[in-house]
Order: sequence, then structure tokens, then C-alpha cells
Amino acid sequence: MRPVDLARRHGLSTQAVRNYEAAGIIPPAHRSRTGYRDYTATHAAGLAAYLALVPAFGHSTSRRIMHAVTGGQLDEALEYVDDGHALLARDRNTLRTVEAALSHLGTAAPDTVAGARAPYSVGELARHLELNPATLRTWERAGVLTPRRDPRSRHRQYLAQDVRDAELAHLLRRGGRPLGTIATVLGELRNAGSLEALARTLEGWRRDLTSRGMAQLYAAGQLSTYLDALDRPTRTG
Repeated sequence: MRPVDLARRHGLSTQAVRNYEAAGIIPPAHRSRTGYRDYTATHAAGLAAYLALVPAFGHSTSRRIMHAVTGGQLDEALEYVDDGHALLARDRNTLRTVEAALSHLGTAAPDTVAGARAPYSVGELARHLELNPATLRTWERAGVLTPRRDPRSRHRQYLAQDVRDAELAHLLRRGGRPLGTIATVLGELRNAGSLEALARTLEGWRRDLTSRGMAQLYAAGQLSTYLDALDRPTRTG
């Protein structure tokens, strides 16, 4: 199989195919007496496997998987695959955690702090929430709150967003949520900017996780095909 034939099969340039060979993603091509590359069905299966792995595991991990498989290190390749599946499972668990917490908050969650003056000191915020100041410090150590510090006094200063986060944390703690869960929720909220934006982010996140899961299923089939091709006698195709 000529380089151009293999490239066209996958919508690539011939240079891309040569680059993948040079990077060790697919085995070295056979060479004709005149020095031209001659790819086989095994190379085609390897290239298909790599292109399927990328959306499932990312470029870096996909390269490691292909290097291990092509180099005959099957257990190492499978460990990378296992790690990718474990990461997807952790991401799904985080998504469920945040969704469950938001569902618990419901309409009681303050998206903004109406009339809140800022900044609050730790004592003032504790009185506002009817909590002990030590509780707020504990929440900070757990990553639930992230107050700024006054440059001169180094005292904590809780701005409007910090007050909102503290009120959300208070609601979630009353609902029995552990601090680790609350820290995850508020971290995602700070990244999104608002509860409404976070809800939209979670919808997109769920779609992305579904796509990754489907991509991993497809990639497994392509990788299995490549492994079968490596076990068969190489034939020019």
C-alpha cells in the first residue's frame, strides 16, 4: 500500500502518515528495492486505532498506548487504557456529586448576595451566618472558601462572592453534605461564575462524558483489531 493510499483512507496527508511512522505510533514501513515505503493492512489497522484513541484518551495517552502496543508491551498499554477508564469514572462521579448538591440547594440558593456589604471580616461573616469563626476557618482549610487577605493586616476579607459561597456552604452543610463535596461544588461554581452558568456547564459536561465513553468503546474495538493484525503474518495490502 502506497503512503498516499493509506493517507486517503483516513483523510490525512502523506506527510502526516510519515510523521506517525517516525514517531513510532505505527511500525516502520517496508521498503521496496528502490526505497519506496510499502504499508500493509497492519499499518492501516494501527493508524485507525490511533485515530480512534485520540478522542477517547487524548493525544498524549494515545501515543503512549500505541508505543506500548507497537513495541510489544501489551500490559503497559492496557494500564494506560485502564487509567483512562478510571479517569472517566471519577469525572462521572464528580458530575453526579455537583448535580446532587445543586438539586439539594434548589431555589433556596442565593446566586448573588442582595444588599451584602463587603468586605466582611471573619467575625462579621460568622455573625451574619450565625456560625463560629472557627467553622469558617475550617471551611477555608477544606477549600470551601477562598477569601482574600488584606495586603497590610493579612486579615481575611470576604467579598460579595465569598459571602454567597459561605451561604451556599451553610445550606449544603445543613443538608448533610461533606466538606469535600461542598468544596467541589463551589470550585465548579467559581469557575462557571453563577448557578445558572454552572447548570449549563454541567449539561455540556455530561454530553462530553457521554462522548468520551462512546469514543472509548469505539477505540477499544479498533485497538483490538490492531492487536489481531499484529498477531497475523504481515501481508502487503
